Amino acid sequence: MTVGVILLNLGGPDSLRAIRPFLYNLFSDRRIIPLGFPFMQKPLAKLISTIRSRKTAKMYRLIGGRSPITEITIAQAKALEKALNTHSAPLAEGGNKRGAVSFRIYIGMRYWHPFIEDVVQEIYGSGIKKLVALSLYPQYSAATSGSSFSRLKEVTSRYGMETCSITSWHDHPLYIDALVDIIKKGIGSFSSPQPDSVPQSSLTLHPSSFNNIHVLFSAHGLPKSIIEQGDPYVDQIFETIKEITKHIPLKWHLSYQSRSGPVKWIGPSTDEKLKELAAGGVKDILVVPISFVSDHIETLYEIDILYKNLAERLGMRLKRTESLNTHPKFIEALKDLVESALTNMGPE
Repeated sequence: MTVGVILLNLGGPDSLRAIRPFLYNLFSDRRIIPLGFPFMQKPLAKLISTIRSRKTAKMYRLIGGRSPITEITIAQAKALEKALNTHSAPLAEGGNKRGAVSFRIYIGMRYWHPFIEDVVQEIYGSGIKKLVALSLYPQYSAATSGSSFSRLKEVTSRYGMETCSITSWHDHPLYIDALVDIIKKGIGSFSSPQPDSVPQSSLTLHPSSFNNIHVLFSAHGLPKSIIEQGDPYVDQIFETIKEITKHIPLKWHLSYQSRSGPVKWIGPSTDEKLKELAAGGVKDILVVPISFVSDHIETLYEIDILYKNLAERLGMRLKRTESLNTHPKFIEALKDLVESALTNMGPE
């Protein structure tokens, strides 16, 4: 039996010309930012995307003229497919074992190519009838995971596919281990650069390292209205941090980045938090992009350029952890999530 797995993500413009239509698709989604009355959403999305595209293009030019998120997600898919298909034992369903299971991994983006609807059609055309959908947003929000799964459900209902959705995994032990690894390496980089050949798990840090470095968890912002409606995103961010601090002692703070659109956002913003920490005498900051699992404009431009330059002006040294990308423990976490989900699906 071949099981399909679709990794769901935001997507990003693959060229400067793609920026405007990408922004239009993004702002057209009322789950992210409701713009006035429903009938005003698309006209306002067109206006905003037109106004913002020139400024956004300047940002993308500084990171290579496009988003790397598609290539990175493809690499994650390949690594996951290899992990799932290597030494994969038959999975049990109750007391009965399934036959041999193989996996084919796909990626589906919400706002740019390859779109979820096109990928599902491809999956169905290949004869796959069982599909595990895995969100690459660790913490659930209706504006991110919720929007992607809503679109996926709409599309798969046309084909009658059996689908199992993994909507949140913010406290998965292997995901936490991966974050602990990159945080340790990030803290260690302030005192003595570590060669890439040194396994992150083998790093030993002097206790004073944790006292001198302040860790700033920077998550993607959300409109306040979404959280006020009971969205679990902020609570799950705190739960992720709680699990991390069980493994390593940290002086930590939380902020939110990537605000856009004429609505009230949750705070504090990352730039506001940096100014606050500088005023308090903090000199060394390690930024952990807590709600992101791959490099894209939020890490490569906002943190590495915008916030780093701000920190320098404030007299602080700012570094960022590596993004998870294809971190081995992160891929193992995804593998475990897929295998666990498959055991809950019906027999072939």
